[in-house]
Formats: sequence, structure tokens, C-alpha cells
Amino acid sequence: MVDLAQTIPYTSIAVSQLIFALLILVAGLIVTGMLTKIFRDGLQKTKLPELVIEFLARFLRALLYVAILLVFVSALDVDVSSVVVGLSAVIGLVLGFGMQDSLNNVAAGVWIASLRPLDKGEYVTVNGLSGTVDSVGIMATELLTPDNQFITLPNKLVWGSPIVNATRMPTRRVGVDVGISYGSDINNAVKIALDLIEAHSLVLSDPAPAVVTTALADSSVNLQLRAWVKTADFWAVKNELTIGIHDAFNREGIEIPFPQLDVHLDKVN
Repeated sequence: MVDLAQTIPYTSIAVSQLIFALLILVAGLIVTGMLTKIFRDGLQKTKLPELVIEFLARFLRALLYVAILLVFVSALDVDVSSVVVGLSAVIGLVLGFGMQDSLNNVAAGVWIASLRPLDKGEYVTVNGLSGTVDSVGIMATELLTPDNQFITLPNKLVWGSPIVNATRMPTRRVGVDVGISYGSDINNAVKIALDLIEAHSLVLSDPAPAVVTTALADSSVNLQLRAWVKTADFWAVKNELTIGIHDAFNREGIEIPFPQLDVHLDKVN
């Protein structure tokens, strides 16, 4: 049988103290989970955005972990004040070596959660990376790509970069580019394209759809079909208009040119 009063070798900590401290640690972790859940559930009853709720819940959990650590150390009869001083010295040393990026990430996370240039569930492009916002934590923002890749971006890179939010607005304009040969009837091509857009059930009538000439290229006259749709319908309409204009032009005899290269071989005697 283990003597609970016996001290652990090379320390002055009794076995009973260690067991008590471990019980406190386990209980603290359980209570932290419960308090964080209660805190999150309470915030969800408010009008706060999901992104802010998630950020605050993570911040509270981090603070509770620090408190549990201090109580755990205190239960081992270690002077908490010396631990705090030691942690302060370590933090000062870390900052002295130029590792203040952590604080920058925390500050950036606060600004992101407060001003909400992006929100949970929105599709964004940040620092050249695109994906659906999964969460904004204390240190990093997490994105999920359409092919299910998980991206973790430090908050300072998110806050310090242009953010393109593709789903924030309720409507978006679809643009489908298509080229026709110089020998084709441009007015007829425009009419065919406009009829195709107006016949689509998901295209909004206001703003009105349009077909414009965008360029006189080397081998084609380039047109763009422009249609306003609900943001949720963007990709479906873009795909259907792309297929539809190809079929319509083929059916009506409007040539869609493609790059060609003529190679002339001269026979050398």
C-alpha cells in the first residue's frame, strides 16, 4: 500500500498532495468545459454574430486554463507568486527575441471579431487563399476549402491583407465570357445571348441583365453575359449560362472561334 504521507523523491511534495492536485486539475478541466458551454449557450441567445460568440468562448476557455494551472501549482505548495514572476520573465524573454507575433495575432483576432470583415460560414479570399470561414480563434482564422482542405491563417495575416468576401452581399453579378468570329452577326449574337439570360428562372430582372462587347481580340469579338442573381445561385447560374450559350450559338450558326496556328513548310532543294 502506498504511503500517502511519503514524499516524492527529490521533491518535498507528498503523494497525497500530488493526488489532490491532479484531482483539482481534472475537476478544473471538466468545470472549464461546462462553463464554456454555458457561456456560449448564453451568448447564442443574444444578437451577437456567431463569429464573435466563438471568439469570446475561446478567450474565456484560455483564461480558465491559466487559472486552473495556477490552482494546480498552488495545491502542490508551490509559491504562485514566484510562478507568475517566472511566467512574466519568460514572456519578457520571448518578446525580447522578437516573438511578439503572438500578441499581434491576439490583437488582430479582437479586431476581426469586433468589426467582422468576415463571418462564420462566409466564403472569402484572404492572402491568396480561399475557403469558407470555419472559425476565428485567439491566434488564427480557420478556413475550409471546397475540396475539404483545412487552412489555418495567423490572425495578423488576415487583418493585414485585403479580404474578398464573396457571400456577404445578398446578390451578385454573374459574368460569362464568350467569343464569336468576326464574320458572325454581332447584333444577332447579342440578341441570342440576352434571350438566353432572360429565360433563366434564377436570373433577377432588377438590375436588368445585359450583354456587352468587352474586346476586339486577335481572332474573336469577345462578349460578356451579365446577369444578377441571388448569391446562393451564383455558381449554378454561371455553369448553366456557360453551357447554354455554347449550345445556343451552335444551334443558331454563330461561330465560337478557337486559337489556330498555321504552319507552312517550305521544301529546301
